[in-house]
Amino acid sequence: TTTEFDLLRHLASRPGRVYTRSQLLELVRDYDDALEQDERTINVHISHIRDKIEPDPAHPRYIRTVRGVGYAFAED
Repeated sequence: TTTEFDLLRHLASRPGRVYTRSQLLELVRDYDDALEQDERTINVHISHIRDKIEPDPAHPRYIRTVRGVGYAFAED
């Protein structure tokens, strides 16, 4: 989806930088205005992206979770 692409593009543009779920939510607000938004929205989008790009989505290599904070794109 457009939302997933924009999230992936944003994460990949700064590998290693950790984005909070709130920061990422700001990116999708324009696209998903009709939805009640909370930080779980980001978790769902990230899960969909992982299903598409990760060889093993259960053990992600590209988009890592920073527990209690958010997500970051792998540096290498």
